[in-house]
Amino acid sequence: MSSFDTPSTEAHGAILTIDLAALVSNWRALGERAGTEAGAVVKADAYGIGIEPAVTALSRAGCKSFFVAHVSEGIRARAVAPDATIYVLNGLLPGSCDVFARHELSPVLGSHEELLEWAAFRQTGANARPAALHVDTAMNRLGLWCGEGLNLAREKAGAITAAGIGLVMSHFASSEDEADPANARQIAAFAEIAAAFPGLPASLKNSSGHFLRNCPSYELTRPGYALYGGNPTPGKANPMRPVVGLESRIIQIREVEAGAQVGYNGRWTAKRRSRLATICLGYADGYPRNASWTDASTGGSAIVGGVTCPFAGSVSMDLIIVDVTDAPAGSAKRGEPVALIGGPLDLEAVGAGAKTLGYEILTSLGRRYARRYVGL
Repeated sequence: MSSFDTPSTEAHGAILTIDLAALVSNWRALGERAGTEAGAVVKADAYGIGIEPAVTALSRAGCKSFFVAHVSEGIRARAVAPDATIYVLNGLLPGSCDVFARHELSPVLGSHEELLEWAAFRQTGANARPAALHVDTAMNRLGLWCGEGLNLAREKAGAITAAGIGLVMSHFASSEDEADPANARQIAAFAEIAAAFPGLPASLKNSSGHFLRNCPSYELTRPGYALYGGNPTPGKANPMRPVVGLESRIIQIREVEAGAQVGYNGRWTAKRRSRLATICLGYADGYPRNASWTDASTGGSAIVGGVTCPFAGSVSMDLIIVDVTDAPAGSAKRGEPVALIGGPLDLEAVGAGAKTLGYEILTSLGRRYARRYVGL
């Protein structure tokens, strides 16, 4: 048993199994594909699986660079990876330089104001880690304009030198769609930026970027979703190993006649005599309410005895009803396991059933699950 395990699965409605060996395998595979150093994006509690176990496993495997969204996440990552470089993607909030320095975190600077504030802080003699410079090549979300980045590169001893920049980076907007012409435009724009900063390491590839043609790997890549088993090549076979499995148990079975209305507001009607199983999991556990299956729309599913069975009615706070009429009778009974993520119900399938993305399924994984870590 890992030290990260919740000790008693009987006290919880569902079990979340997290395969840290698969996480490490995915990281290694992406690094080998890129032919350069692969970092790891561990924001959003390492996409829901837990920052501490994820960073611990990846650090032991040799990962040296981590990316988080918030300072609070960086502090948690630093506690288990004392020698790593930890970048905070969301930038530098006013007056926060000292906390970055205290925890040896590297801000990703995305505006001229941030760059000047960080440079001024370093000029006081503060012991601060090198920052990253984010240049926006398409997103219009965070980052310097390309022209601003090129102007800064032309300065011989300006803010870039004062800020101690150690990495220049940009972020893809559509890399999961290989046919999107925006990818080629971003690759070309960033090539100009990287060339303007000779001697500075550069980073462009996210998860799907590893599978784009004609995309340089530069010195560092930043996989996120693919590390956790998400498919970086939508519409094609998933090249990554699954990391997360979710299983609940049947708490009650009942038979209903054709025409019976089920769940809150009777939004699902049995079209035949049906066998229904209620399981101990709901939207309070992070399973999306949009996975509700009603008379008007399809929704989520569970695997019972090897058979994919649709939900019946609304996903409620703590419970889901599953239509197990077609499942083997021996598997559809009180106490038997029901899979919500795993096998044919991969992250993409679960996301589609909930009318969302696999990203949201991962990052919404609830704290009420009994978490079982394997492979560490």
